[in-house]
Amino acid sequence: QVQLVESGGGSVQSGGSLRLSCAAFGYTYNYYCMGWFRQAPGKEREGVATIYAGGGSTYDADAVKGRFTIAQDNARSSVFLQKNSLKPEDAAVYYCAAEATPSCAGGGGGRSDFTYWGQGTQVTVSS
Repeated sequence: QVQLVESGGGSVQSGGSLRLSCAAFGYTYNYYCMGWFRQAPGKEREGVATIYAGGGSTYDADAVKGRFTIAQDNARSSVFLQKNSLKPEDAAVYYCAAEATPSCAGGGGGRSDFTYWGQGTQVTVSS
């Protein structure tokens, strides 16, 4: 049973930083893609960033390029999202996702490209 557990959400002022963490439990695959998605009230869930655990290649959505960085730990059992220069439009529930695959989908993929999801962590950005 694969379980993804996010942490690190919270409230921050515009321009501030937060670091989200996602720990994967029960994951027995050797090669997989992990990603972060976000969903604001009334909006579709959108991809933020992905990282391929087998090779470390990453993808960042245009909206967060240069401000957010996705990384993984050496054991490849956790993935992190460092978020700098936060804006009010970054406020959302952030979800960690994982999929057993030989490579991440082009352009980060969509919601249907991932099988495993965390419960989400709320990020609030005040102006």
